[in-house]
Parts: sequence; structure tokens; C-alpha cells
Amino acid sequence: MFDLAPALLISRILTLVIALTIHEFSHAFVADRFGDDTPRLMGRLTLNPLKHLDVIGSLLLIVAGFGWAKPVPVNPVALKRHSRSAMMWVSLAGPGSNLLMAIVAAIPLRLHLVPWEASNTFLPSPAEFLFTFFLINLILMIFNLIPISPLDGEKILEFLLPTEWAERYAQLRPYGPILLMLIIFVAPRFGVDIIGSIMNPAINLFKQVLLGV
Repeated sequence: MFDLAPALLISRILTLVIALTIHEFSHAFVADRFGDDTPRLMGRLTLNPLKHLDVIGSLLLIVAGFGWAKPVPVNPVALKRHSRSAMMWVSLAGPGSNLLMAIVAAIPLRLHLVPWEASNTFLPSPAEFLFTFFLINLILMIFNLIPISPLDGEKILEFLLPTEWAERYAQLRPYGPILLMLIIFVAPRFGVDIIGSIMNPAINLFKQVLLGV
């Protein structure tokens, strides 16, 4: 963390507070709208970052550019009583909020409303902050859409699969966190960058579409 330039460090910290907080609030808000009061009772229907941020996930985002927050607790039974698709929409709300934030950050950059210049002080220039905010929100969106538990993509894919396949897929859920850790931390040591092979092409595509670069 201490090797980061001050401007980048500040940009990442501000992005951390905003992006992860809105991501988790979006989960809580949509769950509440579908009749599940669990997030509200657990104090998660709020934009207070202290209710959402996870220490390890926050530090990792600052150091590596990606991380996580505390998952919002939901009651699947309460959601299913309202709609079969409710859990899918709750899961999609977080990555969807990151996409929206990335688009908002991209607009002034794409329209050249702020100059593309580096900061001459320890504070980031508007372009530096907006680009960091844009990029990290893209990373959070794409990473969370990977269909491995406990990421949001697992619940989204489960809904989209035929019932028989979804039931078999759900049986893999307990092994998801272990598989995810192996993919993130172990596989790269053997020269296998699964996360990079998924995320880099997607990030480059969004950069081209939204920023024209």
C-alpha cells in the first residue's frame, strides 16, 4: 500500500468508500423492495460505509485494485414468496450499481469535460480520480458476475439455468469459496491466471465502448 503514489492511494480510498457502499446498499434496497426486511433489521439499508466495509476486502482493494465488502444478509424464503426471480434481481443489483457508476464516471472523460492530465500534488486530478473510479467499478462489476459462490454471478446463473441443472449447480455452492480462493491465490503461482483471462478482455471491451480507448 505504501508503494502507491499518494494520488492513486487517495483515489482508491475514495472509490472504496463510494463504490462498495453503494454496491451493498443496492443489494439491501432491492431485497427490501421485494419484501425481505432482513437487510433493514441488520442495519444494512443505509449509505453509512461503516455498516458495509470489510477490513480485509477494503485493504485488498486499496493495494490490488479489487476487493469486497460485507455481504448483505437476505432471506431466500421471503424473497421467493414474492417472486421466483427476486434473488436474481437482488444479486444483480450490486454489479448493476457498479456499471452505472462506471458509466457516470466515463461520461466526462469521454466528452473531454475534464483534461487528461496527471496531478502535480498529492491529490489526484479530476481525470485521475474519474479513471480510477471508472476502472475499479468495472473490476467490481465483472468480478462479482463470475458464477462462483459467494459472488453475485452464482445466484444469477442459477436462476437462468433450467431447473434440473440449477439444482445440480446449487450443490456446488458449499465448495465455491474454496474454489474461488484457489483460482485467485493458488492458480497464478502455477502460471494460470483464470481471473485475468476472464476480466481483462471484458475490461478492455468496456474501456473501448465507454471511453473510446
